[in-house]
Amino acid sequence: MARGFRFPLERVLDYRRQQEEQARMAVARALAAHRAQQAELDGLRQALERHMASLYGGAQITENDLWLWRRYRVRLEEDIALAERRLMQLGRELTQARQDLVARAREKKLLERLRAVQEQAHRTSENQKEQRESDEMATLRYGREAV
Repeated sequence: MARGFRFPLERVLDYRRQQEEQARMAVARALAAHRAQQAELDGLRQALERHMASLYGGAQITENDLWLWRRYRVRLEEDIALAERRLMQLGRELTQARQDLVARAREKKLLERLRAVQEQAHRTSENQKEQRESDEMATLRYGREAV
């Protein structure tokens, strides 16, 4: 009777699978944060474009209005610069998360290959044992019939 295969490092493999799944979730979170920041940056740039176009709206502009317009423009530019820096930081975090995912997937794949090789060796060994037992039974039966 063939006995079942038991991989001695199954717990380690399960742990590696869990780590890979956590890395996948980290990549998803980093990607979502990056996309949200990109959307925010695009919104700020559009606000600046609308603001720049509003200067030439044709209405009478006083000196106070011009001062307010300039201050708002400067603030939008500062916000854009800050959003760009944050986007670059999130891009680095996303890249790091992806590299971590690749490393964890590689570690898991290595153990899965080892498991597959050991399982195949186990099957081959069990098949050989079964074949020897069948051959022995056939030899014994043949030997009895001849007597």
